[in-house]
Amino acid sequence: MTSPHVRSPAWQTIGSEVSQVLNHIDPGAFDNFFRLFQDRTRRWFFTGQGRSGLVAEMAAMRIMHFGFETHVLGEATAPSVRHGDGLFIISNSGRTPVSAAYAEIGRAEGATVALLTSAPNSPLIDLADATLTLASSPSKQFGGSLFEQASLIALDALVLELATRDAASYERMQHRHTNMQ
Repeated sequence: MTSPHVRSPAWQTIGSEVSQVLNHIDPGAFDNFFRLFQDRTRRWFFTGQGRSGLVAEMAAMRIMHFGFETHVLGEATAPSVRHGDGLFIISNSGRTPVSAAYAEIGRAEGATVALLTSAPNSPLIDLADATLTLASSPSKQFGGSLFEQASLIALDALVLELATRDAASYERMQHRHTNMQ
């Protein structure tokens, strides 16, 4: 029997926190995100600042594996965002100035703006066509770690949902996965 003064291992704390965030995802908001990816011809541009940007890169890669044309904003080979494209922004605070500027440009060009955030009343929500909010605080982890972890899992869940509705998806994903490792 564990003493009440003994802390659980750190991985249990993290697992518990991530589970709590994922269990509070609004199914309707998740479904709105899913519907954005019904148009397989839409190009997707992913962005985020700091570690959210790393999650955006991982999500862009997985969505590319699924068969979409994807780009990461700021990369030298990323083309311009235009009408009909999708701009996927990951911002914990929903107030990141660079992300807000990107959202404004994307909307002005006619792109669909999707936002993944932890801030339900943030300025970026007003610029987004679809928002998925992850209630990722309070946390015992430093900075935005919980938000970033939950964001990656939520986006992998989006890909899994897409894959369950497309019988050829895993074969396509395997074919598009890198062969240079």
